[in-house]
Amino acid sequence: MDLREIEIKCPYCGEDVGVMVDPVSGEESYTEDCSVCCRPMVLTVDADDDGEPAVTAKREEE
Repeated sequence: MDLREIEIKCPYCGEDVGVMVDPVSGEESYTEDCSVCCRPMVLTVDADDDGEPAVTAKREEE
């Protein structure tokens, strides 16, 4: 497992939040609470063309 910390913006409070992701496990989605406002973010993790992790964060109800 090659975990990396990626900075994202919380879709609720807009704060920068660090999340740990595994870019080599293929595309996956999971829910993680924001460490600032504690609301649930749906994170989608995938690798870009260079193998770097790409993370999108959405509100749970989107």
